Amino acid sequence: MPDALDATPYDALLLLSFGGPEGPDDVVPFLENVTRGRGIPKERLKEVGQHYFLFGGVSPINDQNRALMDALRKDFAEHGLDLPVYWGNRNWAPYLTDTLREMVADGRRRVLVLATSAYASYSGCRQYRENLADALAALEAEGLELPKIDKLRHYFNHPGFVEPMIDGVLRSLADLPEDVRGSAHIAFTTHSIPTAAADTSGPVEVHGEGGAYVEQHLDVAQLIADAVRERTGVDHPWRLVYQSRSGAPHIPWLEPDICDHLEERHAAGAPAVVMAPIGFVSDHMEVLYDLDTEATAKAAELGLPVRRSATVGADPRFAAAIRELILERAGSERGQEVAPCALGALGASHNLCPVGCCPARAPRPAAAGADTPYA
Repeated sequence: MPDALDATPYDALLLLSFGGPEGPDDVVPFLENVTRGRGIPKERLKEVGQHYFLFGGVSPINDQNRALMDALRKDFAEHGLDLPVYWGNRNWAPYLTDTLREMVADGRRRVLVLATSAYASYSGCRQYRENLADALAALEAEGLELPKIDKLRHYFNHPGFVEPMIDGVLRSLADLPEDVRGSAHIAFTTHSIPTAAADTSGPVEVHGEGGAYVEQHLDVAQLIADAVRERTGVDHPWRLVYQSRSGAPHIPWLEPDICDHLEERHAAGAPAVVMAPIGFVSDHMEVLYDLDTEATAKAAELGLPVRRSATVGADPRFAAAIRELILERAGSERGQEVAPCALGALGASHNLCPVGCCPARAPRPAAAGADTPYA
């Protein structure tokens, strides 16, 4: 039996994710949850839902979260970490509030949250913290004893997140025809967000244009490109590009779009492209549709060979990274000196989101940060 690892003061881990429909009848109600308060007509949601209907109305994200939970539980058991794992979503069952209610009933009092978003941004961090505050407010209104909640730091540059992506790019390069492999371009992709949201991902005073969101992605892209060069002897050209834009046309969002980028690379004479979705933890709908369907169709139209590299998903190295992050945060909470593990130029992210970090369009309470109303 392995020696027991100490997660004190934490008594549970909560996997917090976006959620997705699990059948055709779920698609429009799910999209209504996602867009609540924006006044989008149901007919428009049905049009947007065509991406899901192409895949039988099922988003892969829920099964991917189940696989990640299994990987975490397996890793914890093998390494002697006694920490139960729960799962709650923002937009679909199992809903976050229901999961927190279950955790309270189970006697959990110090909860550590793992969000399925590795980078700083409003939608990838602050909004999840707002969801946590909303759920805690609902439990408080029910008269329940509230757990204290902390959130794991951003893990974009942890070796257990980066190494699986390096391997994915190497496999994709190896899968290209030999005559184009050596000159292939790498397009590192992530979710486009409004430039205003990127610029204020933060803390804002620390980062330049594009904020921490762009800076962190560029750091990871450089890490992967450097590793590919070291392991293959080839210095592949690369660029950070964006996908999945969903906002109004008059609002500036991060560019270039992956499809526009494929056209530009083809016109410039690139013989092949590897699309590496570094901004996504798993192969959920935006990867399957925007890259595997839409971008791949654009490449076929251009006659441009492309490959799409794998996301991290439930890779055992990622599960091990989460275990290490848990022990790191637990030791810090106990007052021990810990050495955070991080690659690249930026170092380890903050444990506690500071006031004003990744601000919302309108002020809302957010848990698990320096400004939390639930200390």
